[in-house]
Amino acid sequence: MNIIRNPEIKKSLLLQLVLAILAVTMGWLHDIYTALCLLLFSVIYMLIHYLFTVRRYRKLKQLSLELDSMLHNNTPIEFQRYHEGELSILESELSKMTLRLSEQATALAHDKQFLADSMADISHQIRSPLTSSNLILSLLMEQELPSDRRRQLLRELTQLLSRIDWLVESLLKMSKMDAGTVTFKSKPVLVTELIRQAAEPLLIPMELREQTLDIMPAELRQQTADNFSAEQLHEHSNTAEINKQGHPPQFYGDFAWSTEAVLNILKNCMEHTPIGGQIQVTFSQNAIFTEIVIEDNGPGFDREDLPHLFERFYKGKNASKNSIGIGLALARMIVTQQNGTLKAENRPEGGAKFVIKFYRNYHT
Repeated sequence: MNIIRNPEIKKSLLLQLVLAILAVTMGWLHDIYTALCLLLFSVIYMLIHYLFTVRRYRKLKQLSLELDSMLHNNTPIEFQRYHEGELSILESELSKMTLRLSEQATALAHDKQFLADSMADISHQIRSPLTSSNLILSLLMEQELPSDRRRQLLRELTQLLSRIDWLVESLLKMSKMDAGTVTFKSKPVLVTELIRQAAEPLLIPMELREQTLDIMPAELRQQTADNFSAEQLHEHSNTAEINKQGHPPQFYGDFAWSTEAVLNILKNCMEHTPIGGQIQVTFSQNAIFTEIVIEDNGPGFDREDLPHLFERFYKGKNASKNSIGIGLALARMIVTQQNGTLKAENRPEGGAKFVIKFYRNYHT
């Protein structure tokens, strides 16, 4: 490294040289010995200054090379070797920068892998119904196809297209939440109205499965076990249950998005509840949170599946053949982004249990 090319070093040496000449000249006016002493002192000072400057710039060059190596080859930097003056300050800032860069690199690698896995899962989930749809369309093109068989194929095609539509819509919702473009409203949400609205699209499928839906406040669950059919659900859910403070159970959140979350949980329970089974929804409210508990009397969860139930595209051992594995993941995203929690467990008597808690905001 030719340090003399550095403009700052040139200016510094020039200034020192001018000062040395002035000092020697003034010493010469006094006597020759004083001039020689000042000359010797000036030369020694300039030499020492030059050596220290060269040493500092060499360290800076080494640090620059190590930073370049870290950025391109992920080689760690040994910062403990830099312990002097301004270099220690620079070391501190660079330590923070490299730590942040390392964390960002790790996060980007994780996101890249997650994106690759998600794209593979999405393509698989969409490819399967599309392949079946193409097969059905080829069969429907046969002119001699019996009318009964044609109607059956049309029903299957409709189900496949509905499945693709639901998958794409759910993925779009999750993508919006991942990108932070969803703005959740914060308005009073009546729990009974929320449950009624969420259960409404499932009334006919539940009736075909001869399933019953129980909705009641938690404190009354031990006292009554009223079963409500699809026709009775609307009338019951419009009755606002009163809590101890004299107010209907509610929380502050987004009604539409909360309905989506509860709907996905109810749908999961419906699909895993046997024909003639029962789904129970209880709710309560206290000074800290509003709680909604959804239970079924199906097979419950396998112990190995419990830690992964809310992962995207995860399908447990007891999952139905039409399960995609994003309904519960979407439900948790919606709940957590509204200052809530969602967890799943097995009931002691058998079946699945989902517990939703929306924590109070004290402006309510």
